Parts: sequence; C-alpha cells; structure tokens
Amino acid sequence: MSLGRTLVLSVDRDDDIGWKANIESPAIGRAACLKAANTLALVDPEDSDVNAIFSAVKIFDELTANGEETAIALVAGNHLHMIEGDRRIATSLEQVINETQATNCILVTDGAEDEYVIPIIQSKIPVSSIRRVIVNQMPNLEGTYYILKKFLDDPKVSRMVFIPLGLAMMLYATAYLLDYPGIATIIVVGVIGCYMLYKGFGFDEIVHGIIDALRISLSRGRFSFVTYTITILLIIIGFTQGFLPVLMYYSTDFGIIHYLMLFIFGGIGWLIAAGLVMSIGIIIDVYMNERENLGKVIVFPFFITAIGFILYCASLSILPVQDIPNFPITPAGVAVQVLYFAIFGIISAIIGMILQFFVNKKISELREQEIIEVM
Repeated sequence: MSLGRTLVLSVDRDDDIGWKANIESPAIGRAACLKAANTLALVDPEDSDVNAIFSAVKIFDELTANGEETAIALVAGNHLHMIEGDRRIATSLEQVINETQATNCILVTDGAEDEYVIPIIQSKIPVSSIRRVIVNQMPNLEGTYYILKKFLDDPKVSRMVFIPLGLAMMLYATAYLLDYPGIATIIVVGVIGCYMLYKGFGFDEIVHGIIDALRISLSRGRFSFVTYTITILLIIIGFTQGFLPVLMYYSTDFGIIHYLMLFIFGGIGWLIAAGLVMSIGIIIDVYMNERENLGKVIVFPFFITAIGFILYCASLSILPVQDIPNFPITPAGVAVQVLYFAIFGIISAIIGMILQFFVNKKISELREQEIIEVM
C-alpha cells in the first residue's frame, strides 16, 4: 500500500536560521536545506539546529534510497515572539504542502521547545513519526559549565534572567542611597515577584500585543495610536504616584496588603484615566472601521470607571487610616468617600450595560434593514 508522498520536516521554532544565518523560511528541497544548514554551521557551529537539519537530510536520503516518494523542507518561527512565530510556521507549512503535495510528515526537531508546534503541524498534515535530535555532550564539570554559559548567552534567556536581577539590584542600591534601607529587601522581593507574576500570567504576551496594536494603528493611521501613547504615559505616572504613598507612609507594622492598598490609593486615579483614554481610542476606531462591533466596546469606559472606584473604596476600607500619621483623609471622611464612590461605581456599570443594550439593539435593527433592502 502506498504511503503517498512523505515530507521530512525540520522545525526551527526560534528562527535561528533567520536570526543568525539570515536564511529565509521556508527552505524547500534537499539543496535549500543543506545550504541553510551549512550557512548556520559557519555562523554558529554549536547550534543544535544544525544537527537537526542534517538529520532531516539523512532521513530524506534514506527514505529516497528505499524507493519512497519523499520531500524535505525547513520551516522557522520567530526569534522573539513565539505567537507570531507559530503563526508563521503554520503559514509556511501550508506553502510547503502546496508545493510538495505531501500527504504525511516526519517531524525532526532539536528539542522539546520545537515540539510545542506539533498540534499546529497536525492540523495541516498527518504526522507519522517524530525524530528528536539530541547532541551528545561531555558529562563533566567543564562541559556543564560550557553548556550553562551558552544557555545564558542566548538573548531570550538573558532577558529572562539578567534583566529582573539587574533591576532588583539597582533598586536595592537606590533604596540605600535614599536612606530607606528598611524597604530595600521589600523592593527587591517585590520586583522579582512582580516579574514572576508578569511571566507566569502571560502579561508579556499582553505587552507584545499592545506593541503590535501600536504598530498596526500607526501603520493604518488610526486614532488609537495617539490614545495608546497617552495611555502608556498615564500608566507610568500612575505607577509613580502609586509608589509615592508607599514610601511616604512606610511603617514596619504594615503588611503587604496595606502597601498594596496604599499603591492603589495613590495611583488609581491615573490608572482609571489611562483606561478611559485607551477605551475611548478603541471606541473611535471601532466606530470608524468596524461599526458592527461597537456594542462590544462601548461598555469599556463605564466598566473601567466602576472597577477603579471599587478598588479605591477597597483601599480606603482596608487601610488603618487612624494609625497613619498625616494621612490626607480622616476616618469620618473615609466612610463618606467609600459610600459615594461605591454608589458611583455601581451607577457607572449600570449605565454602561444599558448603553450597550441600546447600541446592540440599534445595530441589529440596521442589519435587519440592510437585509430587507438587499432582498
């Protein structure tokens, strides 16, 4: 029984062939793959992708010698942005399949990271076998040190390790220079903890998404580019204003929750303003270009305001105002502000929901009218 045409596919998810060797992906055919491997080997002879590509060529030669109908290709992702890289792999694989007319695939990778793309490949073509190429290393201390050195020389790894540690050390030194030695450890632990949460919750992908949105809005001449820029500035001001009360009302009797509430108390106004500016820009863009989706975004400023007011109320409710010297709000004033801001937050959310209902209703009526006119 014929297996059809087998594609021997080498995957370079972090795009070392493009980043280091300036080879465009996809590379289709034995000659193109060998050229990519040789070029990468001359640039970085110790890159494991070189071995993976040569292994793919070896498998291709063996299958061809056995009389099978085969093809070979090399696809790469993105060195810095994994999401964009995976999308690029999917697009490149479609091109490879169209050109080679392959019916099944043998996947060749150099490690577990490349194997994350297996679901993407399986969605395009059946995977009949997976070959993981592992380069043998000397199991002694010198070899281990060398491997770690090469590992830390990788730009992706160095950004993940050196940047948070370097920033924490700088803040530690700054706290001592400003004569706040008591909070130096808190700052360092807080920075490292925030970075771990930043990576753990995938906020880095959100930041990349914001950067991509800025680039797209600028290239398409959309109004949101201006509001995104203002939003970033307001967020920076908000974080600065949030840390000022933490430094001003520092006390050894406070816990992490109290410091968090002080941060919210100081910066929430600016952060609400940032959210409102960003949501207004989104609403204007949607109204100008995708009016049918207006109902989904019209509620943003109202919900942002409601959440901000509720967080402000929570900060005032939890903070021991009576024990904080020179706090700008008295305990009696706290009760009044909590009441008013809670009511305003609820009213804002309700107004947003009502407005969203009427906007969705109006859009539905316009769609029905367009359908009737077409008929």
